[in-house]
Amino acid sequence: MKRTLIAANWKMHLNASQASLLLHRLHERIKIHRDIEVVLAPSSLVLQPMSMQIDRRKFRLAAQNGYHKDEGAFTGEVSFTMLKDLVHYAIIGHSERRMYFDESLEVVRDKVAAAVRNEITPILCVGETHQERTEGETKQVLHDQVTTALSDLTSEEVKDIVIAYEPIWAISTFGGEIAKPDDIRDAIAHIRKQVAELYSKKVADKVRVLYGGSVDDHTVGGYLAIDGCDGVLVGGASLNYHKFSGIVDVAYNLKHADGAS
Repeated sequence: MKRTLIAANWKMHLNASQASLLLHRLHERIKIHRDIEVVLAPSSLVLQPMSMQIDRRKFRLAAQNGYHKDEGAFTGEVSFTMLKDLVHYAIIGHSERRMYFDESLEVVRDKVAAAVRNEITPILCVGETHQERTEGETKQVLHDQVTTALSDLTSEEVKDIVIAYEPIWAISTFGGEIAKPDDIRDAIAHIRKQVAELYSKKVADKVRVLYGGSVDDHTVGGYLAIDGCDGVLVGGASLNYHKFSGIVDVAYNLKHADGAS
């Protein structure tokens, strides 16, 4: 059985001392669950001190970004090679990176390949804008984002990655419209279909697909109950230790209700 993945994207929030305090609060409230994987993605500046403080039985670290070249004269960039000893995961292709920093399909593809090359598991973010949704382009957008991002990987590499469906129109930063369960279920199914067509159904079944879009402790249960949803990518609510620990509790209770240990 797949472990439910609860990932916290702290975005550009919290300095080192603030992040340390939040980690301490989370450590106090979140128990070790064999069937729940909790991933924290602080800023790059905070990754090093957090790697020394973190209880790896409870949490894993993720980078929010990385550069696709392993080394070189690229002033200001941080490569996945530099991150590999600190993190297990890396968020790649987040909508804010695509929109604010003009990350193209090809840039995301190169970053996914670089992360895998450096033994870091990508959390590949995909999703459509409100306009694309209105114009009926959701499936085409997801097709293009998934197929391009995975194009340099083998089937053995793909089965271990994570894909997060984050419809841009449902993210609080961009309006936070509530996504309907049917919309999420259809999108997740379409993502798996793309992976199956590229590699195989066996590989697609192993890939964990998350949902991200205004997730909090009150809504997470409904999202995790959606067929094919293997976890959530949490934004703003992950900065509140009450809300985020509550999300983990809900995920555990759902697993426990289904008979998981």
